[in-house]
Amino acid sequence: MAFIANITCLFFSFWLLFFACFAGVLMGVVSGGCGGGRELVAVAEDWACTFITTKLWCSNAYGELVLPQLRRSLQNLKMEYVDLFLIHWPLSLKPGRYEFPVRKVEISPMDFGSVWAAMEDCQRLGLTKSIGVSNFSCKKLADILALAKIPPAVNQVEFNPLWNQKKLREYCKANGVLLIGYSPLGASGTLWGSSRVLENEVLKEIAKAKGKTVAQICLKWAFEEGVGVIVKSFNVERMKQNLEILDWSLSEEERKRIGDLPQSRGCTGESFVSENGTFKTIEEFWDGEV
Repeated sequence: MAFIANITCLFFSFWLLFFACFAGVLMGVVSGGCGGGRELVAVAEDWACTFITTKLWCSNAYGELVLPQLRRSLQNLKMEYVDLFLIHWPLSLKPGRYEFPVRKVEISPMDFGSVWAAMEDCQRLGLTKSIGVSNFSCKKLADILALAKIPPAVNQVEFNPLWNQKKLREYCKANGVLLIGYSPLGASGTLWGSSRVLENEVLKEIAKAKGKTVAQICLKWAFEEGVGVIVKSFNVERMKQNLEILDWSLSEEERKRIGDLPQSRGCTGESFVSENGTFKTIEEFWDGEV
């Protein structure tokens, strides 16, 4: 449990500083896991204050391809190891294809056993300090936990006041897996995101009453819920605002109002669903967690 405590401290205390310094380069270059990296290396020469995550893309989600992908990522980044290596999505695609949207006819079920064993090898070899998953439901996370010799440290998923992942949060907490939230502000401007979080009337009312921005309310709420969050901005003023959430609190009434907001996914996973495919419905893809 020492690792969980340390990584929680990191995400709660240093993620804001990291993204204030690198303004989205991590998401654009490192997170994809299938190339690039030189831009990040050019920006940061001192890695002591950074936490670097890379992901296993679906076309490399085969036991024999996991280690080669991580080695390529490390070569591109000019690093000996990363802090965290995640499975990006719980599915496999045709090897050698790096594109999005994906070709639905090329989606196949992931062999969790061989892929996770290879992820564990990456950690044992010292190429990553920790391993985890992303976009895994309770059921799929349970499948990994059932066969893991090294359990996943992290499950990185969509998380914001309009999709608070209550069931998954409880499951992760009970099993010692840290929940990390992406799209904490709704990911406006992305393929899957919208402005629905930042335009929510309840959040606007709370922000006005406290003299804060809606973004600050969302980040403070996540902080108080015990979830690490990933934010990015190219706007210097907003970066500063993101840092200003540590010296005030939400009231119990405000937290209840946020907790009572209607829930729905922003990132539905529709890109991986097709009538004749591996996942025939959104409900099936998320194992009913919709």
